Amino acid sequence: MNDLYAKYIKKEALPTLFCPGCGNGIVQYAAIEAFEKLGIRNDTACVSGIGCSSWIPCYFKMDVMHTTHGRAIAFAEGLKIAQPDKNIVVFSGDGDCLAIGGNHLLHACARNIDITVIMINNMIYGMTGGQKSPATPTGAKTHTSPYGAADVPMKGSELAMTIGASYVARWTTAHPVQLEKAIEEGIKHKGFSFIEVLSQCPVQAGKNVFKEKDPVKIMEMFKEQTYVWHEGDPEQPGKTKIGLLKKDDDAIEYIDRVNNVLRENGIER
Repeated sequence: MNDLYAKYIKKEALPTLFCPGCGNGIVQYAAIEAFEKLGIRNDTACVSGIGCSSWIPCYFKMDVMHTTHGRAIAFAEGLKIAQPDKNIVVFSGDGDCLAIGGNHLLHACARNIDITVIMINNMIYGMTGGQKSPATPTGAKTHTSPYGAADVPMKGSELAMTIGASYVARWTTAHPVQLEKAIEEGIKHKGFSFIEVLSQCPVQAGKNVFKEKDPVKIMEMFKEQTYVWHEGDPEQPGKTKIGLLKKDDDAIEYIDRVNNVLRENGIER
């Protein structure tokens, strides 16, 4: 076993519940590398909701809150307000974060509270059997869209930027080095950080969303269907832009804003 993995993972909890070829392991290791490089293991708490990707931090030998469906961000905000000096990292899926948890995502973005949300987007509800999620591509056939999804898929990163997140990045599981660096940057950034990871689900999404069950081929598809975007670059129609999408270091963080209001009223927190 890799020494760094052994340092962070509860060996007694192995094997993980992740299916062979799932992208969650790539995200898990990228997060571990970021924690280690920043030296913040003992100063960090991880929070997750319900879903395959929400199990990512549950194997960490760290402070972890495994919460209810769609409420990970709400729990994380409460934890951050109670312990503002702690780094708070949320692991959530596209269903957990954009559907039942969408309202919490909107308010956390608008507040610009200093937490980091890693949304693993496999474009389907994987753990519960393959239902359509808010990110499922139009036309994809799932258990809840047997004739093909009619909805236009929700774009989590674009939504987060529009509402007020001050750091937004999108990568794929085929870009693990860049993903690790984005997690580092997101944690160091003071404000709401949203990192979207396009990830393969060979079992549930393989047949109808990706039309491919080989995880390696799905990752190759990610490379073909995305392009690394830099500010000022033109859009590439038909492809998804990845990279650092937004970084606003001047946006006022929520707890600072609250403390300013309290000070103005003669209250020191």
